[in-house]
Amino acid sequence: MERTLLDKPLYNDFERGAVDSYDVTVGENLGEMELVKVEKNKYWVHDDWYCKYITVKTPSGDYVEYPCFRWLVDDKEVVLRDGRARLPKDDKTRLEKQHRRKELESRRKTYRWSEWQPGFPMSIDANTHKELPRDIQFDSEKGVDFILNYSKAIENLCVNQFMHMFQSSWNDFSDFERIFVRIKNTISEYVMQHWKEDFMFGYQYLNGCNPVMIQKCTKLPEKFPVTHNMVADCLEREMTLEEEIKAGNIYLADYELMEDISPNSTDPCTLQYLAAPICLLYNNSQSKILPLAIQLGQTPGKDNPIFLPSDGQYDWMLAKIWVRSSDFHIHQTVTHLLRTHLVSEVFGVAMFRQLPAVHPAYKLLLPHIRFTIAINTKAREQLICEFGIFDKANGTGGGGHVEMIQKAMRSLTFRSLCFPDAIKARGVDSPEDLPYYYYRDDGNRVWDATKSFVWDVVCIYYDSDNTVQKDEEIQAFVKDVCSFGMQDLDCCEFPKSLKTREDLTEYLTVIIFTASAHHAAVNFGQYDWCSWIPNAPPTMRKPPPTQKGVVDVKFIIESLPDRGRSCWHLGAVWALSQFQENELFLGMYPDEHFIEKPVKEAMESFRKRLAEVSSAIKIRNEGKKLPYYYFSPDRIPNSVAV
Repeated sequence: MERTLLDKPLYNDFERGAVDSYDVTVGENLGEMELVKVEKNKYWVHDDWYCKYITVKTPSGDYVEYPCFRWLVDDKEVVLRDGRARLPKDDKTRLEKQHRRKELESRRKTYRWSEWQPGFPMSIDANTHKELPRDIQFDSEKGVDFILNYSKAIENLCVNQFMHMFQSSWNDFSDFERIFVRIKNTISEYVMQHWKEDFMFGYQYLNGCNPVMIQKCTKLPEKFPVTHNMVADCLEREMTLEEEIKAGNIYLADYELMEDISPNSTDPCTLQYLAAPICLLYNNSQSKILPLAIQLGQTPGKDNPIFLPSDGQYDWMLAKIWVRSSDFHIHQTVTHLLRTHLVSEVFGVAMFRQLPAVHPAYKLLLPHIRFTIAINTKAREQLICEFGIFDKANGTGGGGHVEMIQKAMRSLTFRSLCFPDAIKARGVDSPEDLPYYYYRDDGNRVWDATKSFVWDVVCIYYDSDNTVQKDEEIQAFVKDVCSFGMQDLDCCEFPKSLKTREDLTEYLTVIIFTASAHHAAVNFGQYDWCSWIPNAPPTMRKPPPTQKGVVDVKFIIESLPDRGRSCWHLGAVWALSQFQENELFLGMYPDEHFIEKPVKEAMESFRKRLAEVSSAIKIRNEGKKLPYYYFSPDRIPNSVAV
């Protein structure tokens, strides 16, 4: 290979934010190239630069790509392999094997495990965003400053005039419109207009912000002694309650996890309360999900009545509000934070520790880990830390959210992250029994498309199950996730090894689907469903009622969040529902980590299949007052980054 070596460095002649390319020509024959080393001399305090790739033209006229997509920091060098993905068995030379080993040794020193709270999934060992490796930081920390973003949202929503009014109640339900109607949004406005209606309450179990709570009821739990006489007037098929259960028409939503969680006590001027309700749901003759009965605590008794649609208007309304508040807490802390953000970080840290850049699984997963560790670190720094933003408006702030995650870890199994398995485990997998469950239907389509794509890529590099078993790096990755990331908890049931190509495909699909599609499904509807405060109260200021017939409108308004907390909540759900600037959506891979034609063909096939899903969802949504689009691939960011 002919190339003229530089006898002096190229000085930094480009400005911050500019994109430049350089041609370097050499006349010396270098022979066959195995590695390319890039060095940068440090001249200024902040003179990091980002190298996308290096292209080498050989004497025969061929071009060889050396993907980088990394920051060159200080005086550190970066050593690159060409863009072909390789398993450990594919490296034949001493230099290749040595480079592979050294890269992982260096990464394990940089990406260290740390336990942020006892009983949590492990996270990266960094207290602040600035302490993170430069390659996984946000390009601009200002863009992910929670305090700044929430404050901007509050200002943009024109609700900052109410921010100082902590402890000050609203006057009535219509008063909430003073902080609501600034943003025109079809779903949120529809929620505001219909939130009191039973059909809207039930619909959210299928297609709202937290559509993971509904489960088939095959037998009434003893702790929830609902009788046929209580609900007979609501049943439409001339069947008893027991017969409706046997026919598969009765469902449950149990918020048992909320029992004994400590309510927020950070503000001595405002007592805050939590509940652990149970809700019985009915799939009526029009296939609408309607609430049949609500018990606001887990232990039945005289002071824990079962509220019914036949009760007084305000008794029933407040019971539903309490369920919606508990649902909000489960959604924010378990469905969203734990089961997408924190789990994706476990996969991300283990990936950096165990998979070199040349490994096909690293190349496949990297776009789906983008900015996840950074956003989580920023959350631990500002949002969910002691005295963080979470404490300002949430009834589980001040430590309750930590207790919730510790409890929820007991049911966080690997199989519960496999979308079809999770749906089946709740008994809601049949479209015939439960139609209009778009979360299930769209989620299955995206899961299938993703799994098909992953299978295509796996089969390019793994010609047999034996190849999977002998890949020590992928086995170390899986073991690191279970033994360190999930702390080897007996209940987690994460695999410690993979035996077949099918196992590997499912494992990688879980990672990609959790970080992209499932996070999108439970995150980006927050303003739609939670901006109308009575539909998703972030806290309650009076305890759950212990008897019927004592509630009026004034009592309900005084139970709901005050003006200051309402504004913090509104700013939060608005900010969390926004896409990142220059967002990359599912199927978009602008950084070419793969150079092989078969992988690029698999990516193109993936994009076509995703486009078909998006198109089908768009057609189905036409004319609907409540369109469901959270699983539409053109609205699914590649990774957890907000």
